Amino acid sequence: MRHQRVMKKFGRSTKHRKMLMKSLVTNLILAESIKTTLPKAKEARKDADKMVTIAKKGDLSARRLAASRLLDPKAVQKLFDKVAPAMKDRKGGYTRIIKLGTRKGDAAEMCILQWVSAAEVASPAAEEPAKEVK
Repeated sequence: MRHQRVMKKFGRSTKHRKMLMKSLVTNLILAESIKTTLPKAKEARKDADKMVTIAKKGDLSARRLAASRLLDPKAVQKLFDKVAPAMKDRKGGYTRIIKLGTRKGDAAEMCILQWVSAAEVASPAAEEPAKEVK
């Protein structure tokens, strides 16, 4: 029985699922906004909020912990330099999910996962459309 179990398995092995979440969070940090399915966004939101909480500490051990949980060193740099300072006054709820409707091929519920204060996080030169992650 699945009493008190909150994590979704997505029909993947443990390694595949963990790598999927690392990839989603890394791409969220780098692109400020990603387009994905609703269940994946809800799971990635948990990890992204934890990463911001870690980054708000700002010390060396927090940076090493973040580097172990992200795939790209550039994402770690951006997390500590831009994302965490933009969220310094917030106590939680760093991301938002905007529902887009269903995908044409398989009717999966699609959404955009983005930072709440995306205007403060985004730099003017790095305006890009949302990356689609399947």
